Amino acid sequence: MEISTLAMYHCLAFVWYFFVAYSITHLKAEERPSEVFLYGGQWKYLTVLNLFLQAVFYGVSFLADVLRLIKKLRCAKCIISSRDLLFSVLAFPVSTFVCISFWTLYSYNRELVYPKSLDGVIPLWLNHAMHTAVLPLALLEILALPHRYPAKKKGLILLGFVAFLYISWVLYNFPELRKHPGSKVENTEHVYNNERKQLVFMQRLLRSHWN
Repeated sequence: MEISTLAMYHCLAFVWYFFVAYSITHLKAEERPSEVFLYGGQWKYLTVLNLFLQAVFYGVSFLADVLRLIKKLRCAKCIISSRDLLFSVLAFPVSTFVCISFWTLYSYNRELVYPKSLDGVIPLWLNHAMHTAVLPLALLEILALPHRYPAKKKGLILLGFVAFLYISWVLYNFPELRKHPGSKVENTEHVYNNERKQLVFMQRLLRSHWN
């Protein structure tokens, strides 16, 4: 794919994720179900964090394309290395995990991840933008541009560190949520089991990703 075409694609993807992230973080406060957004708000959800992750990735990708277009190859090389590391370690695995795990749990019991109380708050298009479109866009990135992947050990260490930070943040909110039986961190009563299942799934996904 031509560099100019890639630049346009990455720019559009960046604008798209910025728009989606803005939309979900600017829901009217009075419309938010208190049991869903209690303690930590939207920032305890991997789905929301992934939107910002994708915006950062496509922003970096667009910057790399621009630097290549203006022949700043030395700077572009450094940015491209960061782009490839970000994509292979976080952007692709997290998008894949968010899409597959959400719709799997949704099919089993939607109350685990997306209570019916959210139907009147989050539009259908926004739900699919957060949980469905992320995977096709990640796959399109693979087809559009070859990436250099890090060593398996390095990638797993970096991903493990980020996963540890996220799980720590979720568990930090857990003691307070236990005091409110009606609250949920993608269903409070199942949070420990869900996080354990998510870690196992992520580990298996990454093993296949770097093999």
